[in-house]
Amino acid sequence: MKDFSTEISYKTSRSSGAGGQNVNKVETAVTAMWNVMETQFFSFDEKLRISEKLKNRINSEGLLQMTSSESRTQLQNKKIVTEKMLELVEKSLFVPKKRLATKPSKGQIQKRIDNKKKLSEKKENRKFRF
Repeated sequence: MKDFSTEISYKTSRSSGAGGQNVNKVETAVTAMWNVMETQFFSFDEKLRISEKLKNRINSEGLLQMTSSESRTQLQNKKIVTEKMLELVEKSLFVPKKRLATKPSKGQIQKRIDNKKKLSEKKENRKFRF
């Protein structure tokens, strides 16, 4: 995992919700912003993959934004949002392996047909005959 946290810029704001006077005067919510296309840590292909996978989270200026207001302290929220962003970008870089199409073996096909026949016979035996 590449640590690009040096390129992340932070902005603070007041957290919403309950909390009394402390919420009204202390800016504890932290928004992390990272410009995907101007990063030095990833290749062009990786930047395109990140942009494609996270297009719903990237704004028109090309900034990936995340906000955290979970904790009561600004420092803890900054740590949380940085970890989340690093994890999100790492997941977006994952390339799944191509699936190889396979056929069921003859034994598997025969076993399935035998089971169907057994079930059919069982249901046939339940019928009332005159």
